[in-house]
Amino acid sequence: MEQVFAPWRIEWVKRDDKNPAVEECVFCELPDRDDARENLVVAESDRAFALLNNAPYNPGHLMVIPRAHGGDFAALDDATLLDHARLKQRAFDALDAAFEPDAYNAGLNIGGGAAGGSIDDHLHTHVVPRFEGDTNFMPVVSDTKVVVEGLAETYDALHEAFAAQPDARVPDPDAAVALDFD
Repeated sequence: MEQVFAPWRIEWVKRDDKNPAVEECVFCELPDRDDARENLVVAESDRAFALLNNAPYNPGHLMVIPRAHGGDFAALDDATLLDHARLKQRAFDALDAAFEPDAYNAGLNIGGGAAGGSIDDHLHTHVVPRFEGDTNFMPVVSDTKVVVEGLAETYDALHEAFAAQPDARVPDPDAAVALDFD
């Protein structure tokens, strides 16, 4: 059996506090921090934001997250639903421009652990680019997924692609791309 040796990951596995710098909800706190790049917040609108997944399935794996805290999709008001949907559209456009994927998986994990999500009290839509050539032997023989690009490179490519969209602005280099849908 082949083995992947990554000794630096033990600090992540053994840490006591899974999010030491987060007091309540990671999805409520990250978009309000000063350094969007450091916190992987790549784009934002009035009622939602796009955040890179820090454990991606593929390069470009991001989440589109309503700013409103809650785990009940039916409780979102119409303005939030529309804003969330528009930001998902823009996310697909940015991913197309940055990575040219062949397809996407996109969806919500609703209902806690049974749905497969690790954060069930704040809705988030996963958007995962898929590529024809991304299947290989690693998941089959060793239950391991190889991600071929680092988060910093992914962030830069997506930030640039979001910034190139109509009505996009970048307030400063460390800020998420601001999108206005009005």
